[in-house]
Amino acid sequence: MKESILINGPVPKAMISSLLEALGNDTGAGGHSLFLGQVRADVTDGRRVKAIEYSAYEAMVMEEADKIKKSIIAEYDDLKSIIILHSVGIVNAGEISLFVLISAGHRHQAMQACSKTVELIKEKLPVWKKEIFENNTSEWRQNYQA
Repeated sequence: MKESILINGPVPKAMISSLLEALGNDTGAGGHSLFLGQVRADVTDGRRVKAIEYSAYEAMVMEEADKIKKSIIAEYDDLKSIIILHSVGIVNAGEISLFVLISAGHRHQAMQACSKTVELIKEKLPVWKKEIFENNTSEWRQNYQA
């Protein structure tokens, strides 16, 4: 469970495709749930977001991600695997910054575990984001739980 979850820049589409393609190799899983977090082009005070710059405390990210995975596995006994990838660095609006894939024996646990994993990531992972606006100003943002 100690594999790196931090990706420089956006989560590559080729990596997502490769992970999805490999799902058929686990014939014990009957359900997979996937979450893709995409950078929005929000407008704040008349300024449109063109990108987010993510920064992280890497050693603590690994520790917290491991705790999240262990708690999810303890709560959902039907899980087969949990994959979490989170961007660091600059990710443009429309690009993927968070990838969560949960595989389980049955769909219900996969879907519930995926939702809970995303909420725990937002709550506990020491990753910060600075919005970069089209006018090249920037502003640090707090993670929202919704």
